[in-house]
Amino acid sequence: MNVHPTAIIAPTATLAEDVEIGPYVVIGEHSHIGPGSRLASHVVIGDYTRIGARCHIFSHAVLGATSQDRKYREGETSWLEIGDENMIRECVTINRATAQGCTTRLGNNNLLMAYVHIAHDCTVGNQVIVANSANIGGHAVLEDGAVIGAMSGIHQFTRIGRLAMVGAMSRVVQDIPPYMLAVGIPPKVYGINTVGLRRQGVPLSHRQQLKQAYHILYRRQLNVSHALEQLSCLDQVPELQHLIAFVRASERGIVSLYQADPGA
Repeated sequence: MNVHPTAIIAPTATLAEDVEIGPYVVIGEHSHIGPGSRLASHVVIGDYTRIGARCHIFSHAVLGATSQDRKYREGETSWLEIGDENMIRECVTINRATAQGCTTRLGNNNLLMAYVHIAHDCTVGNQVIVANSANIGGHAVLEDGAVIGAMSGIHQFTRIGRLAMVGAMSRVVQDIPPYMLAVGIPPKVYGINTVGLRRQGVPLSHRQQLKQAYHILYRRQLNVSHALEQLSCLDQVPELQHLIAFVRASERGIVSLYQADPGA
């Protein structure tokens, strides 16, 4: 291990053999740092925090602090679990869950840019990008491949679907369906994430089905139940099945149709 002598590591914390721990790092009780992970100077890892392999955590990030929720009871054991190969930039904060035994989760190969906040009880999938100063409220879900633009706010309990993209400075209080592009206050959906789908190797025929689904959901002025009936008549490729299941499971409702500024 390459551990700077100024680092403070709790006796119950465990470190893999090849970690790098920079100056003035603090690692709390019952926490674990996985193999190949690097912690730059002044990183604070709270209690009950597990960090996977080959993560790179930049200066002044605070991971595993207690929940910013009045329901949290001091001394209860809740967790933060972070997967492998995550890049967590300067001053990012991620809180542990609120209730006893519950967990805030971050998957693998994610990029959290500077000053991002992930609140208690969130679930972040794999290959997610959250740009600078975006804030994710408690219990929110970011599915695999989601992209959140800079300075956006995601309301608690809101879900951002797989490969969906949220434009910068958006205020999101309803679910954004998978594969969609959305921006604004309030956000409006204006198309599918064709570039992201192509990069993920989604076949053209599947992308065409999703484009039809977008028109049904957002261009035909149908209510959600009628739109779902029409979606069920399309060729049920896996991406469309996921989209339908996501919309059906929505409790907050989905964001509405993008309307261009007539003066633009």
